[in-house]
Amino acid sequence: MGLGWEETERGARGELAMRKDLDDIIQAWPYDPEPGEVLAREVRARDGRVVLQIRIELGILQMEAVDRPDGLRPHGVATYLEHLREHVTNHEDEGDDEGWTMSRSQQIEADREFVQFYHRRMAWLALRRYDKAVRDADHTLAMMDLVRRRGGDIGYIASHEQFRGLVLFHRAQALAASALERRRPEEAIDALRDGAEKIARHQRIWWEERDPTESPNPSLIEQLRLGEQEIRKNFAVEKTLREQLDDAVAREDYERAALIRDQIVAQDRTRT
Repeated sequence: MGLGWEETERGARGELAMRKDLDDIIQAWPYDPEPGEVLAREVRARDGRVVLQIRIELGILQMEAVDRPDGLRPHGVATYLEHLREHVTNHEDEGDDEGWTMSRSQQIEADREFVQFYHRRMAWLALRRYDKAVRDADHTLAMMDLVRRRGGDIGYIASHEQFRGLVLFHRAQALAASALERRRPEEAIDALRDGAEKIARHQRIWWEERDPTESPNPSLIEQLRLGEQEIRKNFAVEKTLREQLDDAVAREDYERAALIRDQIVAQDRTRT
């Protein structure tokens, strides 16, 4: 990050080496976002790989586009989540799986990965790279699942569970936007409905575990429902095939349900 002067370093003989400040890059990309806007871009590095950048008030964040955003390989694997999974497997093999919980140092390392994947997920959403946003949301949800089982400290677990709804919200938005780009409004509706149901289920369990007298915030669900209504209106969709299947099963019309299920399978094949 630029410090306001030309930062240099001296080589072995004392001469001035190459400039190390980022003034030119920062000045060429002003920080002037609209409210709630994330300034992100994809650029090609010197070695040809694509990296992701986010413009923040104090400078620029650069992240790798695959695996861990910081480019590190914790304990020789692609992500810290993968390392923790290996740790769980090793304890299972040794027969002491039930009692194992994350240490404080492991919690700290997991938090680093949570933050990195959050920043990259927001960048992918801003760039409308929805498939990559879904991929990173799935990583975060998997890490949350592991923390919920192995985090040990209830306060530490709660510090992440309170954000599960937001991750599910982003994932549903990305899936729906991707479907609309491919002119598949029914798929978009199903993605928003599924996301709203998952958030509602999580909030119900989450608040029951914490304090049954309190109420969850329904705003994320409401936003997904509004998006669903807008798509139905714009594309004249009354009921998707999956909704029709649910109705047939509820009526115990299993012959009709089988026909609709075949239609869904055929539809899914055309998407792959």
